[in-house]
Amino acid sequence: MRKLTVLLFLCTGLISQQAIAQNDSINVVTTAVPMLRISPDARSGGMGDLGIATTADANASFWNQAKIPFATQQSAIGITYTPWLKDLGLNDVYIVTAAGYHQFAEGQAISASLRYFNLGNIQFTDFAGNDLQSFRPREWSLDAGYSRSLSDKIGVGVALRFIYSNLANGNTNGVTYKPGTAVAGDLSFYYNGINENGQGFTAGAVMSNLGSKISYTNDARGRDYIPANLGIGAMYHAVLDETSKLSFGVDINKLLVPTPPTSRSPEALDAYRNKSVISSWFSSFGDAPGGFGEELKEFQISTGMEYNYSDLFFARAGYFHEARTKGNRRFFSAGLGVKYNKLGFNFSYLVPTGQGINRNPLSNTTRFSILFDLGGDDN
Repeated sequence: MRKLTVLLFLCTGLISQQAIAQNDSINVVTTAVPMLRISPDARSGGMGDLGIATTADANASFWNQAKIPFATQQSAIGITYTPWLKDLGLNDVYIVTAAGYHQFAEGQAISASLRYFNLGNIQFTDFAGNDLQSFRPREWSLDAGYSRSLSDKIGVGVALRFIYSNLANGNTNGVTYKPGTAVAGDLSFYYNGINENGQGFTAGAVMSNLGSKISYTNDARGRDYIPANLGIGAMYHAVLDETSKLSFGVDINKLLVPTPPTSRSPEALDAYRNKSVISSWFSSFGDAPGGFGEELKEFQISTGMEYNYSDLFFARAGYFHEARTKGNRRFFSAGLGVKYNKLGFNFSYLVPTGQGINRNPLSNTTRFSILFDLGGDDN
């Protein structure tokens, strides 16, 4: 099972620094189904995973349901393909996402989205290294959402999500493994301050993955937190001339998940694992063993920009920052977009970062999205 554990952590790309560094100050907040934290589309991927306050497109439901009523197209669909661990030469590990929305009435919209993470083929072994069986782990989530505008500047949205994670099966060393399932929801807010000339501020706030814990065994004590998250974002959109626009902004995210205790005593671990979901959302702002200073390090920051030429050509760049003691994910990204009539293509590239086991799973990887605008201009 040791080989399985290592490979699964590699595939998620959220490696616990506690396992690779002898530094007591390193204390990473970890969750199950970390695929829900991976940027699901190439546009935002090209801007350092910026997406809460960007203008709405087909993938808006992944980032902020509340901005969909302000989309300029009545209906749209987007599909994204992301190779995973390409730098290691793996060809059967990938993420596919699909999303779409429809404005069915003035100021109201419904949406749906799907994430699918195929983790390839993994060989199970025992502690002696003897082969047990092979297995193809996979995870997916399916969402349905509703959003509406409360005024010409304010929008709100809700979404429900079903999560399925099948990482292992069978009985090993007396433990029976099974697929894990969970149910979660999102609450979102959006402010649209763009004037008729296309200039102004947009802002948003999203509480995502608010839901149940997930378990992969029949042991009730083995339930894990899913990545509940609070995100806020703001963006400024400037009109440079008749053909050019420039947008730049920032997102700040904080996992609403308890910080692991520094003590590994049974009592401390039981208190950590048995905390109720709702209380964990609130306590996550003040439970870091290192106090307020450590709590601040649990905020992740994305900054990015997008240049728009005549709504036909787009250039993007961004930077993502996470504290060294909380995961140490730091990277630059860049992206391009092209739109012709009702068809759009987005590409993003993550600049190689990290070395060895710390290397980002998306280093030297190009993500690709295709978007279809299905309806006429609504706004």
